[in-house]
Amino acid sequence: MSVSSFPGGTSLSHLDVYGDAAPDGVCGGSPHMHLVSTEAYVVVSGSGALQTIDGEGFRETPLSAGSVVWFTPGTVHRAVNHDELKVVVLMSNAGLPEAGDAVMTFPADIVSDAAAYAQAASLGEPEGRAERASRRRDLAVAGFEALRDAVIAGDPSPLEAFRTAAGALVRDRAAAWSDLIRERPLAQAERSLALALAVEGGDVAHLGEARVHQAAASTGERGFGMCGRLRTYDVTDQENQK
Repeated sequence: MSVSSFPGGTSLSHLDVYGDAAPDGVCGGSPHMHLVSTEAYVVVSGSGALQTIDGEGFRETPLSAGSVVWFTPGTVHRAVNHDELKVVVLMSNAGLPEAGDAVMTFPADIVSDAAAYAQAASLGEPEGRAERASRRRDLAVAGFEALRDAVIAGDPSPLEAFRTAAGALVRDRAAAWSDLIRERPLAQAERSLALALAVEGGDVAHLGEARVHQAAASTGERGFGMCGRLRTYDVTDQENQK
């Protein structure tokens, strides 16, 4: 497992939020929820909004250059693009979202069926991927609208059912998550604690190991993420990669 000294065991990516409209006329990404990780947006340009559903109901948070917003596990979120919204995304527990921490808000009958969910979520071969990403987004928006409308009407039961179904959907893959957290964010926190205790004891030998690291952006065409076109960064310490 590669080790990273990037702050907090987080991951970093650059997101251009999708600019095409869903069936409801709103431009943006696929609504989804993370079960373990907290996500943060740092808006670098453009404007838009973050639509969310959580324990306090439905909310829309405006986004513009300089905005910083983050949302904790269980927050159903939808990135909305009003005018070329570009965001730097910081995600806790680097590697965990790629290991299946996110579940899109497809309609209930799909989220409750693992095979149907996998088929709806897949983008398939590179050719035609943009169109399939739009169809996937539109399906997630349909489920999101149902959750939103129910919450606004005072009925939390569809949201509760979605959370339960999402947990069941990822339960098997979650068996590997604890090891990932131990090897990345927890290991980094323990390292920081050890250094603090060393300084407290008068030992600053670790300062001689100081180095500057530079992230390498992914090459080639930007990927199709849930919320938009993604350019990821490799923030592992290159000399420690195995």
